[in-house]
Amino acid sequence: MKNKVIKEIGLGAGIGILGFLVWKGYDVLPLVFMIGFFAAIYFFAESRGLIRPVGLQEVGGKGPAGVIFNDIGGQDSAIKELKEALDFIKNYEQIKKLGIRPLKGILLTGPPGTGKTLLAKAAATYTDAVFIATSGSEFIEMYAGVGAQRVRRLFKTARETAAKQNKNNAIIFIDEIDVLGGRRGQHSGHMEYDQTLNQLLVEMDGMKTDDSVKILLVAATNRADMLDPALMRPGRFDRHVKVDLPCKEGREQILQIHTRNKPIAKDVRLKDIARETFGFSGAHLESLANEAAIYAFREGEKEIKPHHFKEAIDKVIMGEKLDKRPNADELKRVAVHETGHALVSEMFRPGSVSTLTISPRGNALGYMRQTPEDDTYLYTKEYLENQICIMLAGALAEELILNSRSTGASNDFEQAVHLAKKIVFAGMSSLGIISEDSLPQGKMHDEITRILQEQENRVRETIEPYKEKIIRAVNVLLEEERLTGSDFRKLVLARENNELVSVSG
Repeated sequence: MKNKVIKEIGLGAGIGILGFLVWKGYDVLPLVFMIGFFAAIYFFAESRGLIRPVGLQEVGGKGPAGVIFNDIGGQDSAIKELKEALDFIKNYEQIKKLGIRPLKGILLTGPPGTGKTLLAKAAATYTDAVFIATSGSEFIEMYAGVGAQRVRRLFKTARETAAKQNKNNAIIFIDEIDVLGGRRGQHSGHMEYDQTLNQLLVEMDGMKTDDSVKILLVAATNRADMLDPALMRPGRFDRHVKVDLPCKEGREQILQIHTRNKPIAKDVRLKDIARETFGFSGAHLESLANEAAIYAFREGEKEIKPHHFKEAIDKVIMGEKLDKRPNADELKRVAVHETGHALVSEMFRPGSVSTLTISPRGNALGYMRQTPEDDTYLYTKEYLENQICIMLAGALAEELILNSRSTGASNDFEQAVHLAKKIVFAGMSSLGIISEDSLPQGKMHDEITRILQEQENRVRETIEPYKEKIIRAVNVLLEEERLTGSDFRKLVLARENNELVSVSG
């Protein structure tokens, strides 16, 4: 991709220089002839495979950078399914006796940063195969026929490289295959996309079990819905392996992998960090471990301590701390707003607040971060209503303490409306089971307004008895700028007997 950008910049610069010379009155015909001559030589050499294909990476069977499946955490089911497919290549003679056809293609699908490329690299190590890696964007050019030509050369390179290294297997990995394999007919007036995909289909159909070099095509995408049906059918991509976001145990495994080379303090509990990072991908967790080490380095520490990881979680979620500083009135409003969120969160689920701060990060002037009770994939009506209450609590705390609201709650309201829609479309509202497409907009508006009004009244009843304690917490937050969940609970929710006050949903 980088080479392509350089080529395009060079082409634009060349045209600009020629235009400038013409404007100055120079005869540029000899120069144009020379450029055309060398360009013809270049394209001839590229078509014959004399020039290394753009973006192509060739790696031997030792595995790219020594990547093995044990280096990949949180993807046990994906690894198991992938290994089963790869065993067809490793144990070819045995499966041949049973009449099993080896797989031609494996499609890895899932969100960005979940380890699809790492799995492909580990697959090359596991099968002792030559590894040829490229990206879907490398095949698409403005020149007709170039993409199809590059596909042919890709498979040819895989066979030749395996033969040179005396290997029987080769893995071709195409990242972002949705660029190359999108549905045909979408690009009106640009048949290059369709020609390139057609050539890939032809090459996959030409892969035979008795070839001297057995090729397996592994591709990755996070937009499987965009791929052409002809590419997805059995006989081409035979296996679709889901590479999803890791669960809590998987996140702990990934953190263990990424902290192996880092000095971690004894009181750091990776299990707790994994619990606080619901929704993080493997890439997020790698960045988290790296940022924690950077914070330790800034403080001159020799070990990475728990507070470094907490700072790193905030950094990955929200971004770096900003230099901008709100004025005193705005800062007080932010403190009231975040305290409102934290209070209602604690009332509905004691122990849920991890941190609240009024230090600006990213686009937020302050924030309250919750600790998930557990990884949740299904939501009850009660849970969604509680979350709506937490979203509304910031603005209602401002109203209670400062007698007015602010625009700082606009994003909270958007999320609250989104959750209210989820209640309606899941058939959990007073409308019952409805069709999203046939529901009149006016009826939808009325139902969402009713849900939000009910939760707003519920929040008011919840926070009004705690007005004085909210003010106390705000004053401490203004002084300290940051409160841990345990400190907040001591300030606001502790009774004389140190028991937490909680209310039922």
